Amino acid sequence: MHKGAVPGLSVAVVSRERVLLARGYGLADLRTQAPATASTSYLWFSMTKIVTATAALRLADEGRLDLDAPVGEYVPDLKAPGGRQPQVGQLLNHTAGLANPLPVRWAHRAEAPAPDPAALLRRVTRGRRAFRRPPGGAARYSNVGYLALGQVVEAAAGMPFERYARRAVLRPLGMRTAFTYSPGTERATGYVRAARIVDPLLRRVLPEGIVGDRHGRHLSLNPFYVDGRAYGGLVGDVMGAGRFLRMHLRDGELDGERILAPGTARRMRVIDQPGKVFEHGLGWFRRPTGSPEDRVEHYGTGVGFWNVMRLYPDRGIGVVVMSNSTTSYAFEPMFSLLAGASWS
Repeated sequence: MHKGAVPGLSVAVVSRERVLLARGYGLADLRTQAPATASTSYLWFSMTKIVTATAALRLADEGRLDLDAPVGEYVPDLKAPGGRQPQVGQLLNHTAGLANPLPVRWAHRAEAPAPDPAALLRRVTRGRRAFRRPPGGAARYSNVGYLALGQVVEAAAGMPFERYARRAVLRPLGMRTAFTYSPGTERATGYVRAARIVDPLLRRVLPEGIVGDRHGRHLSLNPFYVDGRAYGGLVGDVMGAGRFLRMHLRDGELDGERILAPGTARRMRVIDQPGKVFEHGLGWFRRPTGSPEDRVEHYGTGVGFWNVMRLYPDRGIGVVVMSNSTTSYAFEPMFSLLAGASWS
């Protein structure tokens, strides 16, 4: 944390049966000096995608969503040029061929209304620019793909995406995780570490009202939410993320609540789509390491927050780290230490 100038960080380590470690380090807020704890809420950003994938695959388990169907059957506005159309399953593993524009302005102040998700998807996919490659090729990470998957889930479930995610995943798992901050939540303030000279530039680049006050090397961010709930909209703490990891370690079940069929949860951990930067499965991905070690992961990074969750299925261990730092930090030694520890 010192080397990376990380203000605050929370970590949880879980096994299939219990929480092994849950702690916070540093400060959730530099102005008030509020400490980071295991109950501090952070923006999940793209760690949301694995929850979205889980919700979609629950619908598939129930026979309500066809992964082999063209996306256009659920989202008529989203059609690729030419004859080949992306399938729902290709949204899950990032092989649908969709572009990945930088979502710098896909955010709004916490007190402002959220944009309509269908309208947001239409806006970012307008014209031929939505598709960069033919469907079914090499995996290329796409936020737009998971925006579209949220609309697919909404159509198949017959209710708004966020309501179905709460009903099918978050609430059954008892997660203190939602798409808004809960009243009384211990909330981490997001920070950008940058020289004072770039403050005016950040205020122009980011949506109005999000950039806050400066605290030494760090520029604070006022509370905000991500516009695309299905690709990056969750808010919560490492305890909730830990319960989600335990469910996946237990092949889709936790405390008697069956979220996914066992075979579906195991199938999600199969990384079979090579791609640039990440290798992908149905939701989970991993960076190529050249090692036979069995692990899958998902990052959640953006302005103000930098998070990682990872499963080590062979060891029966899950680790999640959430921080209020915009820039990356040397988390791999910590993950190696925590995943390789002899827990008793």
